[in-house]
Amino acid sequence: MGGRRRWPVPAVLFGATVIAEIAAVVLSWRLEPAYDTLVYAAFTLATVGAGALIAHRRPENPIGWLFCGFGLLNAVSGDLAEGYGLRAAAEGWPGGPIAEWIGWVSWLVNGFGWILTFLLFPTGRLPSPRWRAVPWIGAAGMLLAMAGWGLSRDRDRDYLGGHNPWVVEWLPTEVLFAVGMPLFLLALVASAVSLIVRFRRAGGLERQQLKWFALAASIAGVGLPLSFALWYVTPYAELIAAVVLVGLPLAACAAILRYRLYDIDLFISRTVAYAALTVLLGAAYLVLIIALGTLFGRGSAWATAAATVVCAMLFRPLRSRVQDAVDRRFNRSRYDALHRMARFLDDVRSGRRTPEEVQTVLREILADPGLELLVFLPESQRYVDLAGTTRTADDRHRIAIERGDQPIGVVLHNSTAELSPELLRRVVEDGGLAVEIARLRAELRLQLNEVKASRARIVAAGHAERRRIERDLHDGAQQRLVSIGLALRHAQHQLGSAPTAAGETLDRAVAEVTVAIGELRELARGLPPTQLDAGLAPAFHDLARRAPLPVSVDVPDERFESGVEAAAYFICCEGLTNAVKHANATQVGLAARRADHSLLVTVTDDGVGGAFAGNSTGLTGLADRVAALGGIFRIDSEPGRGTTLIAELPCGS
Repeated sequence: MGGRRRWPVPAVLFGATVIAEIAAVVLSWRLEPAYDTLVYAAFTLATVGAGALIAHRRPENPIGWLFCGFGLLNAVSGDLAEGYGLRAAAEGWPGGPIAEWIGWVSWLVNGFGWILTFLLFPTGRLPSPRWRAVPWIGAAGMLLAMAGWGLSRDRDRDYLGGHNPWVVEWLPTEVLFAVGMPLFLLALVASAVSLIVRFRRAGGLERQQLKWFALAASIAGVGLPLSFALWYVTPYAELIAAVVLVGLPLAACAAILRYRLYDIDLFISRTVAYAALTVLLGAAYLVLIIALGTLFGRGSAWATAAATVVCAMLFRPLRSRVQDAVDRRFNRSRYDALHRMARFLDDVRSGRRTPEEVQTVLREILADPGLELLVFLPESQRYVDLAGTTRTADDRHRIAIERGDQPIGVVLHNSTAELSPELLRRVVEDGGLAVEIARLRAELRLQLNEVKASRARIVAAGHAERRRIERDLHDGAQQRLVSIGLALRHAQHQLGSAPTAAGETLDRAVAEVTVAIGELRELARGLPPTQLDAGLAPAFHDLARRAPLPVSVDVPDERFESGVEAAAYFICCEGLTNAVKHANATQVGLAARRADHSLLVTVTDDGVGGAFAGNSTGLTGLADRVAALGGIFRIDSEPGRGTTLIAELPCGS
């Protein structure tokens, strides 16, 4: 059924219950204690409201319909009938005793509803076929007990008029009640036992559902017998029954709809821990008051102050020990998870295990072999795995690890672990120290790998450059110089016999010399010029003078280390070459200045922009050269806004 079709039936049942309870409150008002009227109305509305939610979200589960059914029955046959009976006795209306009788016997019907709930919770099915007899035993006991209870003259005292209108004198009501009530209670106990059996067999989600309901049932298991024992002793007995029963439908609704299931472990653990802590601190305070009272005198303010201070000092260490003991007994999964991470951190501190093994430990604790730990590298603003491979978060559940506002890493996992979200985060946060160390080590490994790769590229570039020079010398300038030598020798022989031809041969030799000089200049391009012997300023001005476009130079006369000056020169050469060849620039600026302990070199052009190291072997080589000196190389080149190369070269003090 669609959601719109499912809503009317649960909504109608809840609306009918609200109307019945409003009528019951109006009829009962001022004729019985207000708390009695309101608490029972709240219990009934909570039951039907929880049933309506379950019936809407889980229509296949009969528990929702059970809650709606016997909740509405309780509103009509219990609260409304009782209210009418009270008002009829006060106003002289007819049918008052009959309404009272209906109200007094309806509690057994509601009790049978809880027998069915216990048997079917949380799946809506019996634990096994062998439990089929329990509902029939409960129903038989309910009918016998109703007859023995409702038709007995012993119930005269329960009626305002002092007379039970449905007494059957010839019926052995005492025998019926004596047989029916034990059968009913036997079915109730058996249904409670079915919860225990189901809990022992269950695991994962169903076990967490049963914990919620078992907690509420435990409270009701204490409150209901107490209410029954005090029924004719104090009017508050009815209030006790209503209060403890309110938790049952609410817990069942939360469990079936899986609302914050895993908080139950924390709730039970904290409740037991703080109860034990309260008892221990109270006992300690009492002992200290008595002991110090004998020293300072009874009623001494000093004794009270000293006992208070001692208890305050004991609170944190005692709370830690009590919580640990409670977790060990009542929340074993929390205890094991936290202590397993604590042992791992101790092993990391002592050097027995490496920080990178935190991922393995988290996989074991969360029972998730596919769990991944990604660490955040602030310099590159990216996440990598522990092997240094760049990764992006997928659609799995995430637990962020932070120090203050700074991200350290993220844990990607599946939500199949039988741990609460709060405990998952606590375990991950406890392992934050190992994660941070692993992050630093991963960052260091990446930097070392980058340095190694950079050095390898520099060496390879050096070999390639040497081979280029050798090839160019052999195929170009060397061959031309040989040709020039042969031409000069030929001209020498021609001087005696053909002076005119000798002149032509010399002219050709001079032309070859000119070509050879040009080839040697091209060959020398990229090598540090002799102007660097005089410093950066003459070298930069020489580059500007030879450039085919306007170039501004802003360089100090200060001298730097030869390696730093050579790197600065090559940066300007590459930037100027790119501006001329690729950027369609109209002007270029070359600048260098000292900034603290670095030489800041910038090459700026007004070209097309869009440059990055990946599409230029020259820029990649510059980045490697700067990195080899321990510097930083950046490229600012938005499309259409020109390009700026920035290099920070360490240059000492």
